[in-house]
Amino acid sequence: MNCSTLVAEADLVGLPPAVQHYLRAMGVIGRPRVWSFGARYSGLLRLRPGGQWMPMQVWQYNSAQPLARMVRMRLRLAQVLPMTGWDIYLHGRGRMRGKLLGLVPVASGTGPEFDVSELVTWLNDAVLFAPSMLLNSAITWTAAGTDNTFDVAVTDAGHRVQARVMLDIDGRPRNFSTTDRWAALPEGLVRAQWMTPVTGWQEIDGRPLPTGGNAVWQLPDGPFHYAHIDIPADGIDYNIAPSGAGFKRKIFPVCSATAGGLGNHEVA
Repeated sequence: MNCSTLVAEADLVGLPPAVQHYLRAMGVIGRPRVWSFGARYSGLLRLRPGGQWMPMQVWQYNSAQPLARMVRMRLRLAQVLPMTGWDIYLHGRGRMRGKLLGLVPVASGTGPEFDVSELVTWLNDAVLFAPSMLLNSAITWTAAGTDNTFDVAVTDAGHRVQARVMLDIDGRPRNFSTTDRWAALPEGLVRAQWMTPVTGWQEIDGRPLPTGGNAVWQLPDGPFHYAHIDIPADGIDYNIAPSGAGFKRKIFPVCSATAGGLGNHEVA
């Protein structure tokens, strides 16, 4: 990947009309391709239907090459006890874990269900925060029959996941829906429709950015709204190394404009 290359109109040729409308509305034309981003935001989370909402702070890092997602959460259980959580997708493997007081494991998960779940969450992040991360051979775009919807799929490490994106009148995503995700419920893992409706938009340096959003499982007993996030105007930083988002990886590729591609970044 040459991270200094600007996205041009030619990069949109052949894509479905709804996809072209979306990419233009998201301000990708004339900007450098995004190969990574760091995010900081706050919100609320609950673990089961009818459960108590927990305040959370989130730090996140996503990259395109390698395709990776790392999320660190800080929560307050019962508004008092500190809890930390991690969601990771790296080298085709997904993992989830949580610890109470930083010591006592309270959640842990790995395996094929977590692999695809974390991968489709990476896809959701890219659609909402960094559309030019999707302009590569790992992504498949498909028309969905209307002017304001399209399907998008990503393939990585033998996994393939797909979602439908619904656009508002301006071409920005208003919702994202997939069945390629598993809900980690008290009774076990359940495959269900997952949706992330956007609550509003702001424009930062000419680039649309969500002000917030919700995460909702469509379960047999009804919708389970389990997360809400609020994104500040300064909550996203583009094309940074993991250390810039507060993460430490011994060796992790970063894009160098002077070298014209990816190189290894070492973090002590």
